[in-house]
Amino acid sequence: MNIIIKTKEEIEILREGGKRLATILKKVGEKIAPGISAYELDQLAEKLIRDGGDEPAFLGYKPEGHGAPYPASLCVSVNSEVVHGIPFKDKILKEGDIVSIDLGLKHKGLFTDHAITLPVGKISKKDIELLNVTKDSLLEGIVAIVPGSRVGDIGHAIEKFVKPYKYGIVRTLSGHGVGKYIHEDPYIPNFGKKGTGVLLEAGMVIAIEPMLTLGTHNVIVNKDGYTIRTSDDSKSAHFEHTVLITNDGAEILTES
Repeated sequence: MNIIIKTKEEIEILREGGKRLATILKKVGEKIAPGISAYELDQLAEKLIRDGGDEPAFLGYKPEGHGAPYPASLCVSVNSEVVHGIPFKDKILKEGDIVSIDLGLKHKGLFTDHAITLPVGKISKKDIELLNVTKDSLLEGIVAIVPGSRVGDIGHAIEKFVKPYKYGIVRTLSGHGVGKYIHEDPYIPNFGKKGTGVLLEAGMVIAIEPMLTLGTHNVIVNKDGYTIRTSDDSKSAHFEHTVLITNDGAEILTES
């Protein structure tokens, strides 16, 4: 395992990159409405990134084990799609959908990662609760980071918070280190035992990203090779922040 501790100079770059990313994702989210295509959202995200002099982190990225690089800047995952949804032109959002938008940004050579899930028009109370609980579970995971914490403390806090709602917690996908690369060590599962796993040290930068479903925790990959969805077609929500580990706890870098 290769944990990369960031320097003070790198942390300042990541702070600026995180602010830029949060602002951009918020602007893209404001365009979500019935009738808009995922492709339009992707094009807007890329334009906003490049207008700021930065680069989209996901466009052309080829994860290990994939035959082709990711073809877009923004991941747009609708309803049962959990993550990595390709923003096809014919993926048109409609009233009652929920949509996760996940974006990575490269600022001065360093990466930040951020995701939110939003309603399309009016959604059901059941879906509103799913979004709220997923967002709150992310914050629970961040609050669990205190001096001496380990990776397992994050997953334990998320799992404990989610348990009363009986949602599926996707287990084959997790958060991760981030900064010099899009994906770094360590992995940050959304379940776990307190006091276990890698020690969280000041200067580490991680992406925490709970993915919850209204049904099963099991997922499958679409024929496009990227889009991951629930195996029972239940709806899913996904929230993600890039977080700096500090001497006192944690600092969210992707807040607008």
